[in-house]
Amino acid sequence: MSLVLAETIAGVKPSKTLAVSAKAAELRAQGFDVINFGAGEPDFDTPENIKDAAVKAIRDGQTKYTAASGTIQLKSAVQNKLQRENGLHYELNQLIINAGAKHTLFTLFQTILNAGDEVLIPAPYWVSYPDMVALLRGRPVIVPTTAENNFEITVADLQKYITPKTKALVLNSPSNPTGSVYSREKLQAIADFLAYKDLYIISDEIYEHFLYDGARFCSIAQLSEKIRAKTIIVNGVSKAYSMTGWRIGYAAGPEAVIQAMTMIQSQSLSNPTSIAQAAAVEALNGAQTSVAKMLAAFQERRDLICQAFQEIDGVACRCPQGAFYVFPEVSALYEKSFQGQKIRNSEDLAAALLENAHIAVVPGGSFGAENYIRLSYACAPENIQRGLARFKEFVQNLR
Repeated sequence: MSLVLAETIAGVKPSKTLAVSAKAAELRAQGFDVINFGAGEPDFDTPENIKDAAVKAIRDGQTKYTAASGTIQLKSAVQNKLQRENGLHYELNQLIINAGAKHTLFTLFQTILNAGDEVLIPAPYWVSYPDMVALLRGRPVIVPTTAENNFEITVADLQKYITPKTKALVLNSPSNPTGSVYSREKLQAIADFLAYKDLYIISDEIYEHFLYDGARFCSIAQLSEKIRAKTIIVNGVSKAYSMTGWRIGYAAGPEAVIQAMTMIQSQSLSNPTSIAQAAAVEALNGAQTSVAKMLAAFQERRDLICQAFQEIDGVACRCPQGAFYVFPEVSALYEKSFQGQKIRNSEDLAAALLENAHIAVVPGGSFGAENYIRLSYACAPENIQRGLARFKEFVQNLR
């Protein structure tokens, strides 16, 4: 008898965004001046009041196990945030704290999926959704969208792809990678259609605070009690408070789902880090000025990168309404070559840009959109300018 790994491992890929950042760091260590547009995290430091809260928690001895679902203090802070910002009330037993929103999603999929259950995932999608579903023996069903429709699904799309095996729909607004933001009206149409469908709605709202040009955030859970009863909100403190490494996410939803997630977490994670939970309490309850400052900076950077792309032939870049990514269409560059190196797809383009221009981008194929690449503008304006100048020069040298 030979020992083998689980069959599900064979169909799962490593996170491309993390792989790109690791490769960029490797080249930097070799002395190359690499500009990293791959990272999905703010480049700002965690605000001082949040760090101070963590230090105080350490000094006060808050270094032990907590309840599996998180501390009462943090769940209360999440409860208040949802009421204050989203007009949604959840009881504490309808809330769970996890080790980052990614862990929230994984635990949620563990909770609701049986083998063969289908999950509708609009494309372009965040790279981890399909692999999470596949790893848990579900079936990711990719629902294509178009740039003409702002990369948003419609009721017609749902009618085409929903089957008796559909267990859940993933909605991500503002979107990673496209920066699209569903309007209340578009969400209402989806909500009206799904109100009597027997499926869960997973609303990934991690970028809710990063909105531009008057775009307004709406959670589908706000639209009716019937929809709220089948929606699980997924969020966290990583993006809005520049706390990616602290690993605190949370979910709000039906009590039965949240309690099942808590049971799984009690047997896997035990609990999120006590010190990070104390810091997250301050993030949610404390002054929110840092969020406004980051948003203003991202607005400036978004305008800068979109303007720079307008000056690059063969690249079409929509200006995003939210998050901190641009998702330019680059297929006009395919079938060209850089110094004899053929560019056939987004993977080839990303590799050539990293090797020759020393700029790190994420290939669109990883997001289910082969004709695109993703760039994060969560980096200094001078790096955006230098990086896009290199991109332009690279394109000018394609033959």
